[in-house]
Amino acid sequence: MAAILKRVTCLGDAIATLSVATTDTYNNKQTGQREELTEWHRVVFFGKTAEVAAQYLKKGSQVYVEGSIRTRKWQDKETGQDRYSTEIRGDRMQMLGGRDGAGEQHSAPAAPPRRQPDPAPKKMDDLDDDIPFSPIGLQSRFSVLVM
Repeated sequence: MAAILKRVTCLGDAIATLSVATTDTYNNKQTGQREELTEWHRVVFFGKTAEVAAQYLKKGSQVYVEGSIRTRKWQDKETGQDRYSTEIRGDRMQMLGGRDGAGEQHSAPAAPPRRQPDPAPKKMDDLDDDIPFSPIGLQSRFSVLVM
């Protein structure tokens, strides 16, 4: 994780922006060598979660993040061109690791519970052919565990 930028809105609400790296390790099928792919993600927290992140997280901290992906459109001041930024809106954050530089475990307030899908029907006759899938699976939520 890189440094955290903390801002305060004119209404006094905290906003914390940080970059989180995720690394995927895989075996290259052509060479047989083990390789790593690291990607950086911008994470934005608001309110109390932003205050906790700004106070306790620092470069190198391990953190668990839950949230949703947002793409913002903005205009470049120099060129006037439309630009887009994709970031994670962090709804929940939990610090991992110990006191040796990663901080204690803290958990920001959890996101509201998500509605659980109804249990599957007991008989095949109960299935409704008009609905090919459940819309609950379409949420753009994810979790990132950085270690």
